[in-house]
Amino acid sequence: MTAPGPASIVERDVLEVLFLRAPDEVEKFGPLWKVLEELVGLRGRKFYGAFYLDAHEYRVCTEMRAGDEAEALGLESGVLPGGRFLRCRLRGDAPAIYEHIAPTFTMLRTLAAVDATRPGIEYYRSHGEIDCLLPIRPSG
Repeated sequence: MTAPGPASIVERDVLEVLFLRAPDEVEKFGPLWKVLEELVGLRGRKFYGAFYLDAHEYRVCTEMRAGDEAEALGLESGVLPGGRFLRCRLRGDAPAIYEHIAPTFTMLRTLAAVDATRPGIEYYRSHGEIDCLLPIRPSG
């Protein structure tokens, strides 16, 4: 694993997703990644993890595509909120890279005022690259 990249502020659009939910505990949500991948396939899919601190909930998500029918797949549908996020990119090999996600979010929380109304998001850009996205309050 390389050191986390520098933090930067990014603006993200609202994103429609299909998801499975579980308590925000790795042993509970971890196995859902394989379930989601088997239900929707990997080819051409973008995957996200979303954690809701107040609800103690984690959602294993994939971006919704034309023709996706959540109910037929046994999934829920919803959105990942857009807005301003503090982003830090992680690079490394799985599964070791996953151990750096929680500490990266902890570090990001020291850099900006968190918007607790939106979830923290993990964007799995590729097999060895993850964006940790912490929702931040609007400035001003």
